Amino acid sequence: MIDLYPPAEPYDKGLLDVGDGNFVYWETCGNPDGKPAVMLHGGPGQGCTPGMRRMFDPARYRAVLFDQRGCGRSTPHASDPATDMRHNTTHHLVADMERLREHLGIERWLVTGGSWGTTLALAYAERFPERVTEIVVSAISTTRPSEIDWLYRGAGRFFPEEWARFRGDLSGDLVAAYARLMEDPDPHVRTEAARSWCAWEDTVLSLEPGATVHNGPIGDWELAFARIVTHYYSHAGWLDPGALIRDAVLLRDIPGVLIHGRRDLSCPVDTAWELARAWPGAELLIDDGSGHRSSDVKRAWKLAALDRFASRGSASGK
Repeated sequence: MIDLYPPAEPYDKGLLDVGDGNFVYWETCGNPDGKPAVMLHGGPGQGCTPGMRRMFDPARYRAVLFDQRGCGRSTPHASDPATDMRHNTTHHLVADMERLREHLGIERWLVTGGSWGTTLALAYAERFPERVTEIVVSAISTTRPSEIDWLYRGAGRFFPEEWARFRGDLSGDLVAAYARLMEDPDPHVRTEAARSWCAWEDTVLSLEPGATVHNGPIGDWELAFARIVTHYYSHAGWLDPGALIRDAVLLRDIPGVLIHGRRDLSCPVDTAWELARAWPGAELLIDDGSGHRSSDVKRAWKLAALDRFASRGSASGK
């Protein structure tokens, strides 16, 4: 096992009013005078975990973590059917990041994340390249319609029985159909839709080492996750198809490290390869033995990249 940095507690935290009745939970840990970095969690809708703090050298980084709208400790929570999802889009999250940066008095920061966090990192960096010092991302996803179609239809050829259960009596666009189910006024319908959605997510990752299957009750985390991810993916992230790869040239002055597992069925490696080709100077690292989840190799690569960038540029980012 690769040793991460010791467990850390935040030295500051709060709820930031980002408008539209939303309050985003944020926390900072490490060195208040260290290099600023922001961690973007996956999902969308997964929320941050304490383990994410351990990727950063606490002596050299001022690490910022936050729960994206509707999940984790942010409010209102998407598990509540009364929560209005109209103001929860990729563009809102990008604006939230910029508001949080300004709130914390940070001039520029390193951006890191994985899976959906990669999509958000790219969307933010291409909108505000002058605010980003470096980018370190893994399990590369750009939320193109082709990627969404693969994950919720194409991958079914590897798991035909499970995909048939996932599809059930639904027809047409499954992601849109599940998004409608997650808005159903009947709590039983929402719960069963979340259960089925999470089961399929587990299935696609089931061939990876250490894979687990969610067999517990469906709670607020699962309800929020299923509602947010179907909301986002049924709209292809509100992004023009292929825009993040097309506009990667805007990142030409930002050092980037892209980390991917060749056995990633959730996000096939061709997306990472296409992004690396479009991003001048980006470094692509592919581990033949890893999948979507973290692994010792991918974790070691990410730690090495973050350690390498820790002393690059201004320490305070101000």
